[in-house]
Amino acid sequence: MQIKVNGEIKEYQDSLTLDELINNLGIRDKVMASAVNMEIVKKDNWNSCILKDSDIIELLDFVGGG
Repeated sequence: MQIKVNGEIKEYQDSLTLDELINNLGIRDKVMASAVNMEIVKKDNWNSCILKDSDIIELLDFVGGG
């Protein structure tokens, strides 16, 4: 399975959930918002959002500044 995460192509043997992807990338503490194919996925639904081949995922964190 091939997916695009924040513009970078990633290859995975098996299907996985958005939650598993975030854990595999080691960025759980940083991700504040996520979108799959331009649709927001709420944090409560990360575990039930099953990713498919060719999905485009955006994982966002928010940085304060002034």
